[in-house]
Amino acid sequence: MPTKGKEENVMRDLKIMKLCLNICVGESGDRLTRAAKVLEALTGQTPVYSKARFTVRSFGIRRNEKIAVHCTVRGDKAEEILEKGLKVKEYELNKENFSVTGNFGFGIQEHIDLGIKYDPSIGIYGMDFYVVLGRAGYRVAYRKRKKGRIGNRQKVTKDEALKWFQQKYEGILIPSRKK
Repeated sequence: MPTKGKEENVMRDLKIMKLCLNICVGESGDRLTRAAKVLEALTGQTPVYSKARFTVRSFGIRRNEKIAVHCTVRGDKAEEILEKGLKVKEYELNKENFSVTGNFGFGIQEHIDLGIKYDPSIGIYGMDFYVVLGRAGYRVAYRKRKKGRIGNRQKVTKDEALKWFQQKYEGILIPSRKK
């Protein structure tokens, strides 16, 4: 039986494990509930409210005050929303947007660029996208019973994520800035 190369192995294919969407308003109340409506309209899921970890007097934030909404999307819906987000960014991302573990994130300024109709009663919100990439078999490390470890070859690296982004979305990588 001939041996397969790295490229032909189905278990080595990268896929989107989850897409995390976040809108941080910085205050509780009406603006936060309107931001939740935006996320619900985009994903079709009810978003979760995030609380402040500690008090920041200069920002007027108290500990345990709800200041943000976030939502986790998986499957085809995640790919569809990511496609819309990347279209807003014109498929251009910095190399700095990619983490060592092969995940990446970016932000957009206005949610109406995603195709959601503008509603004057809601307003305009920016949002953060964070994409977690993985390979088949990642569940071994996260399941409750009979946990195992994922080998180094099965883990996603930054270079693999960059290559995946360029191939799948024909994305353009902007080189990192020198400091």
